[in-house]
Amino acid sequence: MVVEPIRWRGDRLELLDQRLLPDQTVYITCRTAAEVAQAIRDMVVRGAPAIGCAAAFGVALDGGKKSGFEILAKSRPTAVNLFWALDRMKKAQDLKAEAEAIFAEDLAANRAMGRIGAKLIRKGSRILTCCNTGALATAGHGTALGVVRSARDKKVSVIACETRPYLQGARLTAWECLQESIPCTLITDNMAGHLMSRGEVDVVIVGADRIAANGDVANKIGTYGLAVLAKRHRIPFYVAAPLSTFDPKVRDGSRIPIEERPAAEVTGYRGTRWAPEGIAVRNPAFDVTPAELITGIITERGVVLSPDKKKIQALISTRV
Repeated sequence: MVVEPIRWRGDRLELLDQRLLPDQTVYITCRTAAEVAQAIRDMVVRGAPAIGCAAAFGVALDGGKKSGFEILAKSRPTAVNLFWALDRMKKAQDLKAEAEAIFAEDLAANRAMGRIGAKLIRKGSRILTCCNTGALATAGHGTALGVVRSARDKKVSVIACETRPYLQGARLTAWECLQESIPCTLITDNMAGHLMSRGEVDVVIVGADRIAANGDVANKIGTYGLAVLAKRHRIPFYVAAPLSTFDPKVRDGSRIPIEERPAAEVTGYRGTRWAPEGIAVRNPAFDVTPAELITGIITERGVVLSPDKKKIQALISTRV
């Protein structure tokens, strides 16, 4: 892989520090579950599938100690892949082998999603996306950006929303596209509607951090707004996510816990402050897109068009 976010060395986990991209390529070494949990909280590693993979390796590093599970479970609340991976690790006999299997399965799922999703993309499509859903957010290849990778022979291009406040689109998606010579144009988040109104967006593809039983999708803040705009302009809106992102225990999107992150992410960036001291801040990291706004959910087992509870249940029944 050109982009390698997670490197397992048997006795340690090496994580590409995504806080420093695109300026520096630095790996952080973790030798305990606590260090992995800290890396997840601090956004050294991010993206729901990548968080799940990292947590699995964290459990393996701690030899399955209860304290390791507990600290990892508290690292980030919204991405269900984290809890799915921890549940698998609790049942495992060989922890290292299970963590390696989770990693390998995610990579295989992403490549399958890419192949399936690419069939939905027309030649020359201008694909708008938000946040980062590429190799950096997964074991490799990516979810939404993985579809783009798999559709490269169709001469597609990417329109990357910068994704305030943490700038994952500007720093990470743009960087990944440049690494692999994928045509990419960076825009600010509030430019998306303008481009759609001018006919400059052909399809929207995003990732997901948790998908409820009825098909509601929690993803990076700003996704809901893009879905509303896409509906208004009759642009297909797809979600790309592995089966590990589905949470059948959550009835609908209103039940998904939404992480609130530090105010400092909104008031400035990397030591530069632009907001006045004392101003009240809200910083929800995710929002929920209702199922009725989603054209289809792309998974490694196929595409669920016009997702609803019945279709989601049928899909989940295929999950091992």
